[in-house]
Amino acid sequence: MIFGLVLLLIGGVIYIIARFGLTLDKIPLGQLPGDIRIERGNFSCFFPIVTSILLSIILTIILNLVVRFLNR
Repeated sequence: MIFGLVLLLIGGVIYIIARFGLTLDKIPLGQLPGDIRIERGNFSCFFPIVTSILLSIILTIILNLVVRFLNR
Protein backbone atom coordinates (compact mmCIF):
# COMPACT_ATOMS: atom_id res chain seq x y z
CA MET A 1 0.00 0.00 0.00
CA ILE A 2 2.87 2.34 0.74
CA PHE A 3 4.36 1.71 -2.70
CA GLY A 4 1.00 2.56 -4.29
CA LEU A 5 0.73 5.77 -2.29
CA VAL A 6 4.26 6.78 -3.29
CA LEU A 7 3.43 6.20 -6.96
CA LEU A 8 0.20 8.18 -6.57
CA LEU A 9 2.12 11.05 -4.98
CA ILE A 10 4.76 11.05 -7.73
CA GLY A 11 2.06 10.98 -10.40
CA GLY A 12 0.31 13.90 -8.76
CA VAL A 13 3.51 15.94 -8.66
CA ILE A 14 4.19 15.23 -12.33
CA TYR A 15 0.59 16.20 -13.20
CA ILE A 16 0.86 19.49 -11.31
CA ILE A 17 4.21 20.29 -12.97
CA ALA A 18 2.73 19.68 -16.41
CA ARG A 19 -0.58 21.42 -15.67
CA PHE A 20 0.91 24.67 -14.42
CA GLY A 21 3.82 24.75 -16.86
CA LEU A 22 6.44 24.73 -14.13
CA THR A 23 9.91 24.32 -15.50
CA LEU A 24 13.26 22.83 -14.63
CA ASP A 25 15.87 25.50 -15.37
CA LYS A 26 13.33 27.37 -17.52
CA ILE A 27 12.93 24.41 -19.92
CA PRO A 28 9.39 22.93 -19.85
CA LEU A 29 9.12 19.20 -19.24
CA GLY A 30 8.43 17.39 -22.49
CA GLN A 31 10.33 19.96 -24.53
CA LEU A 32 13.88 19.19 -23.49
CA PRO A 33 16.64 19.10 -26.07
CA GLY A 34 16.66 15.57 -27.45
CA ASP A 35 12.89 15.08 -27.34
CA ILE A 36 11.77 14.24 -30.87
CA ARG A 37 8.77 15.97 -32.43
CA ILE A 38 7.67 15.22 -36.00
CA GLU A 39 4.97 17.39 -37.55
CA ARG A 40 3.95 17.03 -41.19
CA GLY A 41 0.65 18.29 -42.49
CA ASN A 42 -2.11 16.81 -40.34
CA PHE A 43 0.24 14.25 -38.75
CA SER A 44 2.24 14.75 -35.58
CA CYS A 45 4.30 12.33 -33.52
CA PHE A 46 6.15 13.03 -30.27
CA PHE A 47 8.88 10.93 -28.60
CA PRO A 48 9.94 12.43 -25.21
CA ILE A 49 13.18 10.44 -25.00
CA VAL A 50 15.24 12.80 -22.83
CA THR A 51 12.30 13.62 -20.56
CA SER A 52 11.70 9.88 -20.07
CA ILE A 53 15.35 9.28 -19.20
CA LEU A 54 15.37 12.20 -16.75
CA LEU A 55 12.18 11.01 -15.03
CA SER A 56 13.55 7.45 -14.92
CA ILE A 57 16.71 8.60 -13.15
CA ILE A 58 14.75 10.72 -10.65
CA LEU A 59 12.28 7.91 -9.90
CA THR A 60 15.12 5.38 -9.53
CA ILE A 61 16.81 7.59 -6.94
CA ILE A 62 13.54 8.15 -5.05
CA LEU A 63 12.62 4.45 -5.04
CA ASN A 64 16.12 3.46 -3.90
CA LEU A 65 15.84 5.90 -1.00
CA VAL A 66 12.40 4.53 -0.08
CA VAL A 67 13.63 0.92 -0.17
CA ARG A 68 16.67 1.75 1.96
CA PHE A 69 14.45 3.61 4.45
CA LEU A 70 11.99 0.70 4.70
CA ASN A 71 14.74 -1.92 5.14
CA ARG A 72 16.06 -0.31 8.33
